Parts: sequence; C-alpha cells; structure tokens
Amino acid sequence: MGTRDRILDAAADIMRTDGIARATTKEIAKRAGFSEAALYKHFDDKTEIFVAVLHERLPGLVDVLRWLQTRVGEDSVRRNLEEVVVAALAFYDESFPMLVGIFSERRLLEAHREGVRRLGAGPEIPNRALVAYLSAERRHGRINGDADPDEVASLLLGACLQHAFFRHFAGDPAPTGFRETAAALVAAVTGGIEPDR
Repeated sequence: MGTRDRILDAAADIMRTDGIARATTKEIAKRAGFSEAALYKHFDDKTEIFVAVLHERLPGLVDVLRWLQTRVGEDSVRRNLEEVVVAALAFYDESFPMLVGIFSERRLLEAHREGVRRLGAGPEIPNRALVAYLSAERRHGRINGDADPDEVASLLLGACLQHAFFRHFAGDPAPTGFRETAAALVAAVTGGIEPDR
C-alpha cells in the first residue's frame, strides 16, 4: 500500500471514530506512520484529504451519480432512482459521523466551507447531479412535466440524510442493506412524478 493510500486510510479511520474536527494533519500523519511533511507531498491541506476520503473511501455515491447521467431514457426512472438512493443511504450513513463535527465551531465550518468550494466539492453536488438527471427525464416525458426536479432531489436525498441522523442518534446497529428502504422512499416520491399511463 502506498503512502497516499495509508494517509487516506488513517484519515478515514480518525474521521469515523473522532470526527473531522479531531482529524488534524498532525494526527493523520502520526496514525499513518509518516511525518506531517510526507502528508503535504500528497495533499495541500486537511480539506483536500477530507474530500479524497469521501470520494475514495466511502460508498460510491459519486460513481452512481456519474452512472445516472448515462441512464436518461434507459430502464425505468424508478429503478434508476433506487440505485441512487441505495448509494446515498450508504454514503450518508457512513459519512454522517465524520461530518457532524464541523458544525461544532463556526470557524471550523467556515474554513471547511471555503476549502470544499475551492476544490469544487460540497454537499450540494449530489443534489445537482440528481436534478440534472430528473430534468433530462422530464424533457423525455418520463416524469410529469409539473414535477419539480429540485424538490424531488431534496426529498430523496434529504430522506437519506435523515435516516443516517436517526440511526446514529439512536445508536442503532448499522443496517445490513438499504435496498428495501430505497425502494420504499422512491415509491413514495415517484407515485407523484410518473406520468399517467
């Protein structure tokens, strides 16, 4: 395993157990078994490490959203959305404990916000990708013309985030899968957006 991978594994481990606030570059380097200088050979700052952890060490929401853009007019909208929601449920469930700590201090949140914007990342990216897909499907007549893609994306992804919040708050064990929950959420939303046949 290379230096970069060891750094990302150490960062992901710290963020999962202690949150992003405690994942300092010094602690990440120490846990990875390197000097802090070695860390900076691969990453500009902690925010870049965080974004890399989200993209490379968590369930593949980014990959599923890329795949979704190729699915316009393919298969059923419901089935395509279920794939996104399964990935989003898994992603938010794993990332929620990492992310919640950034809201503990305004200074930390502002620095993080500025960093992710600089990297072209941020929590709104999944919504934008889902809106783009839904808008394309609406143009193809596969969802109702009066369905609002922004609201549908917010309902689906917001529900995924809420599931993660409730599970972690309650201390419930991690689910073994998300397929049933995804199907139920998508069915509840698509009942109002699919055109009458």
